[in-house]
Amino acid sequence: MEHKFVVADVNLIADLKKSVYFDHLSQDHSFNIGHPDNLVYTDELLDKLQSKLDNLQCLYCEKTFKDRTVLKEHMRKKQHKRINPKNRSYDKYYVINYLEMGKNWEVIQSEHDIAYDTEGNTDTEDEWEGWEESGSQAVCLFCEFASGNAERLNSHMQELHDLDLKEIKLRMNLNFYQQVKLVNYIRRQVHLGICMGCGETFGGKSELVDHMHQLGHITEIPDISVWDQPQYFFPTYENDNLLCQLDDTADDGCDVIDHHGNLRVIAEDFPVVETILSEESVRKNVLGT
Repeated sequence: MEHKFVVADVNLIADLKKSVYFDHLSQDHSFNIGHPDNLVYTDELLDKLQSKLDNLQCLYCEKTFKDRTVLKEHMRKKQHKRINPKNRSYDKYYVINYLEMGKNWEVIQSEHDIAYDTEGNTDTEDEWEGWEESGSQAVCLFCEFASGNAERLNSHMQELHDLDLKEIKLRMNLNFYQQVKLVNYIRRQVHLGICMGCGETFGGKSELVDHMHQLGHITEIPDISVWDQPQYFFPTYENDNLLCQLDDTADDGCDVIDHHGNLRVIAEDFPVVETILSEESVRKNVLGT
C-alpha cells in the first residue's frame, strides 16, 4: 500500500512506500518516527502528524505558531522534529506498547534501566565508551562516547573531561548561537589536533586529549573574540547532533539569524485593542482640530 504525504520541510508531495518515506524523513530531514516494522496504524499516524503541521502546530510541544517559517525554525532549534514520547496519544502506534499487558514503553524501559543499574556502574572511561543507545546520537567533543540523552552526554563530559557546557553558558552569558559557535570551534580544534589552551599541535586525538587533561587546558576556553566568528556557524562534521542538544532556555524559538550573523527577533502578532481614541470627536479634541 502506498501513502501520499506532504513533506513539510520542503513543501513537496512524496508518493512513496511507507518504508522508503520513513527513511527519507530520517535521513534527509532528521525526523525519526521509528522503523516501519515497529509501528502499527501507520496511515492514521501519518494523517495525525500531517494535520498538526497543517495547523502550524509543533509536533513535540504542540505550540501553535503564526506561520510555517517560524514553526520550522522553532522545531529545528528546539530539537522538536520528533514525537514527544510522553504524549500517551501516540502509544497506540508503537508495537512496544503491546509487548506486555498493562505495561507501556516507559515501564518496560525503566525495567531495563533498573537491571543495568543493579549490575553495578562505576564512572570509568571503558564503561562510558561501551554504552550504546538507539536514536540520534550526539558524540562527545573529546572521545568516541555517544548518547541520544543530553543529560547523560553532559554528565560524561563533566566526569571524564571536566567540561561543563551548561556552566560555561551561564558563566560567559552565551546565547544559543554563541553556544553553537563554541561547540563548532572546539570540534574544529580537536579535529586539527590543536590544543585550545596553548595552541600546541598533536598528531592524533588521543595525544591531544591526554595533553589537555594533564595540563588542565581542556577547561581553558579562549577569549570569546577568538571563536565568536561567522565561520563557526558551520559544523566540522555534518549532522552534529550535539548542536541539537544545546541549552536554549533563554528564548522561545522565534529568533532567527540574518545573513550578517546578527540576532533578529520576530515580533508576535498582537490584537488591535479598542480605546477611547477610536472615537473621532475625542481625537479632534486631543489634536486641537
